[in-house]
Amino acid sequence: MNVSQQLYLLKRKPTVHLFTSHKLTYCFGVLAILTSMSGCKIVHTPSPTPRVAMPEVFTTSRDSASIGDLNRKTLFTDPYLISLIDTALASNLDLKIALQRIEVSRANFQITQGALLPSVNGVAAAGVDRYGRYTMNGIGNFDTNLSPNIEGQGRIPNPTPDYFLGFRSTWELDIWGKLRNRRRAAFTRVLASQEGRNLIVTSLTAEIARLYYTLLALDAELTIIRENEELQRRAVELVNVQKDAGRVTELAVQQFTAQLFNTRSLEGKVKQEIVEVENQLNTLLGRYPQPISRGQSIEDQKIPATVAAGLPSQLLRRRPDIRQAERELEAASVDVAVARAEFLPSLTLTPYVGFNSFRTATLFDPASLALGALGGLAAPIFNRRALKGNYAATVAQSKEAFYNYRKAILSGVSEVVSNLKGLENYRNVADIQAQEVAMLRKAATTSNELFTNGYATYLEVITAQRSVLDAELNQIETKRTQFLTLIELYRALGGGWE
Repeated sequence: MNVSQQLYLLKRKPTVHLFTSHKLTYCFGVLAILTSMSGCKIVHTPSPTPRVAMPEVFTTSRDSASIGDLNRKTLFTDPYLISLIDTALASNLDLKIALQRIEVSRANFQITQGALLPSVNGVAAAGVDRYGRYTMNGIGNFDTNLSPNIEGQGRIPNPTPDYFLGFRSTWELDIWGKLRNRRRAAFTRVLASQEGRNLIVTSLTAEIARLYYTLLALDAELTIIRENEELQRRAVELVNVQKDAGRVTELAVQQFTAQLFNTRSLEGKVKQEIVEVENQLNTLLGRYPQPISRGQSIEDQKIPATVAAGLPSQLLRRRPDIRQAERELEAASVDVAVARAEFLPSLTLTPYVGFNSFRTATLFDPASLALGALGGLAAPIFNRRALKGNYAATVAQSKEAFYNYRKAILSGVSEVVSNLKGLENYRNVADIQAQEVAMLRKAATTSNELFTNGYATYLEVITAQRSVLDAELNQIETKRTQFLTLIELYRALGGGWE
């Protein structure tokens, strides 16, 4: 073998992965340079949340006190209602679903956190290649084996196995802030999901209270119907006596009896409504149908004489739906920044370290230690149309989130004003109805006395009795509406969650 052949074989020698200290220094130097590029970040900052103009006050009052800040146990004094709300908060299925949504959003946040760190995989790989004789690898390996410096375990077999045991990593350096913005959007959506849970708590509290007072109102209606039914039964007995005495005809008996049947039919309807409301409550409590325990009658329940609503600006802090819409808007704005950064090149490092050999016997030999790194910038060229479409979609979603935010604020202010006015108006209605019921009861008593003495017709008695029943039922309905308006105002002000 001549000198030129020996020099050629020596040039092909680095088949054995033996790293000296200066080679290691060079490799880590390249890694340090590429990593340092991540320090020169050009972060695409999301747009700030737009400000939405709001009215200064709900009414002429500028008092910042609000019943929305009250604990539900302070506003609702009925212990049976408090117990129902507590049971619902512990067992309601919608609330449990909301908690799982929070867990999903937290898991997504963990995924985005992991994207900022290198992914490291333990690798155990084995392969084999049989190189053709008339290929570069085939001829090169043949010539290498002829070198006097290659002997024993260092000779390259054909077919050539390839064994690797070590670690491989992929790491995208966040030079544009894209990955951090994704993490920020995911974290904001965690907060939004928590506000969604608070929204369910607020709505659930209001719905339990609404159904409870509806149940009390139905109980009161049932009591009124039964009292009137007893009065009408006595009237039927009286008119039968008068018929026997020849003072009235059979027609009067039929009219009084028909009215009694009508009142009894109302009793059946109210009983069914009670069953339905109880079942609705049980569903919200996460349990099968069973009787609902009630406290004092709705007629004995007290409505606060004065109710404070605070200032409209406080809705941004208290109402969960507004807070959730604001978080969604923030996340959508961050998504726009992420979509904008997608157009820029991404820097990726793919280092590896491990034992690499074509013989199992030498795999764990220190001379088989191999390591390396590859860094590269990849910029989108032919797929920019897809990136533009994604960017346009995120911009549209951001605008949609802004409109949802505005809508939530408009709805909140409107609901508060409507329920504030409702409390005032229904309080006046209740006062007038109380006077109406008192007057109609006197009229019914007078008509009975006149009918007994022959100075009033049976139709006047029937009309008076029916008017009393209708007025008493309307009075209970107004009392129920007052409580429902108070509950809706409490919900509209963001009350019910802590």
